[in-house]
Amino acid sequence: MAATSEDAVLGGRLVLRQPLSGHRVGHDAILLAAATSAQAGDHAVDLGAGVGAAGLALAWRVERLTVTLLEVDPTLTALARDNIARNGLADRVRAVCLDVGAAAADFSAAGLAAAEADCVLMNPPFNAAQNPSPDANRRMAHAASPDALGQWVSTAARLLRPSGMLTLIWRADGAADVLAALTSGFGAVSLMPIYGTPASPAIRILVSAVKASRAPLTLRPGLLLADARGKPTAEAEAVLREGASLPLTGT
Repeated sequence: MAATSEDAVLGGRLVLRQPLSGHRVGHDAILLAAATSAQAGDHAVDLGAGVGAAGLALAWRVERLTVTLLEVDPTLTALARDNIARNGLADRVRAVCLDVGAAAADFSAAGLAAAEADCVLMNPPFNAAQNPSPDANRRMAHAASPDALGQWVSTAARLLRPSGMLTLIWRADGAADVLAALTSGFGAVSLMPIYGTPASPAIRILVSAVKASRAPLTLRPGLLLADARGKPTAEAEAVLREGASLPLTGT
């Protein structure tokens, strides 16, 4: 196995083992977990979970939530299983090695039957495949074919129960692609822009959508990560270090 490091997230509330090279856990996973609406007793599925950062952060925040981490890379899946045990969540979280694009029968064989998940969260690869990273793991995590987003949304729709919630994080300049992918099968779309600094365009969007809903889109107030001096904002610190939720629905 490649060299790994142990890194604390959520202000030390979670400790994750992850590869030293390739894709590394960052703000995106924690923001995604914070934005995912889940309740005790729900079943959440984290698609493309990597070493488990988002799903584990969600399980930490929501008591009695069960989570399935889905990851295609066997090495990352093994690390996810280690991180589940390391953080004392083996009674509620499991990791499955499976491609997001696998057949429905393969999902069922892995204990992921159609229309049974209460929520799905995902951080799909969002960079154009024509400029891939030379690092294989980083390339798998970040680069995707043009139809990849549609495949991930389709898988989420199949897994979700009626009125189940999908939450994802994406490049801000790809908002149109996200909205197009959600047109069939989802409604009540809620979108929150994420800004790095006050004077900069949004760098990410957090998006939630409800399966089979016909409710209109809602544009939420944005989250600012750092002020003009580069100091993290109190709102960002609450989410990234203290584990606060970041609701995309409601008032």
